[in-house]
Amino acid sequence: MTRTRHKGYLVVAAALAGSAPCRASAQDLAEGRLALVRDGVRPSYLEETRPRGLNAIRLPPPPTGVPPAAVRGIYLNAWVFGGSRFDGLVELADTTEVNTFILDVKDGTGYLSYRSSVPTAIEIGANGDLRVRDVRSRLATLRQHGIHPVARIVVARDPLLAERKPEWAIHDVDGGIWYDQWGKPWVDTYQDSVWIYAAAIAEEAVLMGFREIQFDYVRFPDEPPQYLRRAVYPARRAGESRRAGVRRNVTMIRDRLRPLGVPFTLDVFGLTTSASGDLGIGQVWEDLAGTADVILPMVYPSHYGAGAYGYREPKFEPYHIVRRALEEGLARSEGLERAAKIRPFLQSFSIRRARYTEKEIRAQIQAAYDLGISEWVLWNASGRYPPAAFEPADVTTRPTVADGTNEPPVSN
Repeated sequence: MTRTRHKGYLVVAAALAGSAPCRASAQDLAEGRLALVRDGVRPSYLEETRPRGLNAIRLPPPPTGVPPAAVRGIYLNAWVFGGSRFDGLVELADTTEVNTFILDVKDGTGYLSYRSSVPTAIEIGANGDLRVRDVRSRLATLRQHGIHPVARIVVARDPLLAERKPEWAIHDVDGGIWYDQWGKPWVDTYQDSVWIYAAAIAEEAVLMGFREIQFDYVRFPDEPPQYLRRAVYPARRAGESRRAGVRRNVTMIRDRLRPLGVPFTLDVFGLTTSASGDLGIGQVWEDLAGTADVILPMVYPSHYGAGAYGYREPKFEPYHIVRRALEEGLARSEGLERAAKIRPFLQSFSIRRARYTEKEIRAQIQAAYDLGISEWVLWNASGRYPPAAFEPADVTTRPTVADGTNEPPVSN
């Protein structure tokens, strides 16, 4: 064991990436699974859906392998994770409230970020575009700095898997593989083998040193009707809806990964908090919030259409849009017997005349805090974040809107 001082707190960091022993039964080996067994009692990482907030909260880094009390994270794509800018982002976390990195393990290309031993990955050539060649060293750096590493794994948008295993792909009504409007094939979300492959990658990631698994694209394609009319789903069961297909497979991999002892989290469309149906993609809030440990609605204001929540241009209303969307998610979660913690994905990118600076970012964070949601993750596809958007490392102070009469921080 090594003792490491980080952000003013003395913590104990494991010297090795795998702090939990691994034990595989004959059945596990036959099915290509590995099961982790932890000694002692693992601290619970689940909190109430509506946490009891304090105006000023000190957040020491957690023991190795345990998620932070409140995740405040940023997304890093595979190139950033494996490149020269990685050290600068570690320094950003050292000096600010950021305590979590969401890291691409398998992105929307289908390629793995680091070399994988998963048989399907090897078979389809998913090791053919490695962008993180020293993953163990970089994960060790995150441990030493008290940064919580989350493995992001894209499920259904996997053109490489669709092309190399066409029997797992969506088919075209006239034969062959179906392609979306961008000329990319998708795998069949009904196909359980697709999800088992994603689960195998998750198992390997935890053995590698990741401490949370986050699945993205847990859905069907969102394409124009003229494209979707051509789609045929070979693995669809008789009478099964898109919603039922997503729910069946999400439940299956949750149960499969439970022995890993790490949070099971899902990214979902922001509109799931308000939609009455499945948005045509199979995502329904109650299904997924009732299955995951953490649910991450992508409530980017720029992704809401004109008139959403009564605002003519939602992209210019970061506080109001995020607050209204999360309010609806909280209300729907109240009716669930076991509700996932809500950790919103917030917008940290400029698009369509809407320039998002630290002011707009803090407005979104404030909206979450005002609802008692203490966690958040920022998305920027390039992994670039303004340092001024974050509170200093030593104290994370949550400003309050005392009685609802104060003006929100930003409203254009």
